[in-house]
Amino acid sequence: MRYESLPKSMMEIQGEWLLRLDSADGRKTVGQIMREISKQMKHQAEAFFNCALALVIMGAVGVGMAGLLVARSSLSAQRPQIAWSDQERPIVQKIQGLRALPDEARAHATRQLALDIRALPAGDHKLALAYGLANLSTEGDFGHDALQEVATTLALALAEHPAPEERGESAMPYLELAQLVRYEHVQASLDSPQYGKAMAELEADDLQRQQADFTLTDLDGKPWSLKSLKGKVVLVNFWATWCPPCRKEMPDLESLYQQFHKQGLVILAISDQDVSRVKPFIDHQGVSYTVLLDPGRKVNHLFHVMGIPKTFIYDRSGKLAAESIDKQTRKQFLSLLAQAGLE
Repeated sequence: MRYESLPKSMMEIQGEWLLRLDSADGRKTVGQIMREISKQMKHQAEAFFNCALALVIMGAVGVGMAGLLVARSSLSAQRPQIAWSDQERPIVQKIQGLRALPDEARAHATRQLALDIRALPAGDHKLALAYGLANLSTEGDFGHDALQEVATTLALALAEHPAPEERGESAMPYLELAQLVRYEHVQASLDSPQYGKAMAELEADDLQRQQADFTLTDLDGKPWSLKSLKGKVVLVNFWATWCPPCRKEMPDLESLYQQFHKQGLVILAISDQDVSRVKPFIDHQGVSYTVLLDPGRKVNHLFHVMGIPKTFIYDRSGKLAAESIDKQTRKQFLSLLAQAGLE
């Protein structure tokens, strides 16, 4: 799951929305929840969809989920109640347990879940489960075959039960599928204008990232500019102290920095949190690569970062050579760096 990085006002709106949802009469279907989310959030639908879906599928155990400013016990009491069928309920339970599995077992379980979801009848629930599994499937390296089955299942769920556009923009499941195809190099066949629009959006985002420049200060107040680092291989990583996948990446990033910094590797780890939170955490972690502060989220917006962790790698000529949409293993980071000419 790509943990959402949101300004405080958005966090507060999330809490209010969950309270309203909890007080509603009757049991809601996933479709009803999706539509309420979309109405409430409009252009920010991804954050709310991920939040609600995680609360439903992950059983409200997601520490750091969307930065919600309420206790875990309150989240449990407030989570939406979904009327899962007898066929769906075991799938939900298996998705809940995915993070507890070792990587090899998780790869097999992810692939099997994709097949199990594919066998469900078409509808909101099937689409929500396919989308939720797709979010979880990129939290590390679970193999191309598993990702291919996940993408095939999501494409089928969308073909059977198209998600409605939101104010002229593609619904989030289409964007998720497009990201799997573009960045995880799987195949998907879907005859849908929304899917085509999502692919075009990603292409436009990457073009903007290629042209992007920024200046941010590090923890000691020193300014760093992206374009001034031409001649170096620059790894830009968006993260937060409260993000579990981000924290899991940090030892590998530190190890890679120690291995390659003499060959010109620069790591710029960008957080939108206050220095009072970031500095003690970084000191405790023993991180030696550069950490930058983006309190106004201007660079997050420039790079179209809606969820973290996200990584972008520029080669020595300043070309955007590789990127990832979720947590990476050391092996995956090495592959990305190789695409930028660093081996």
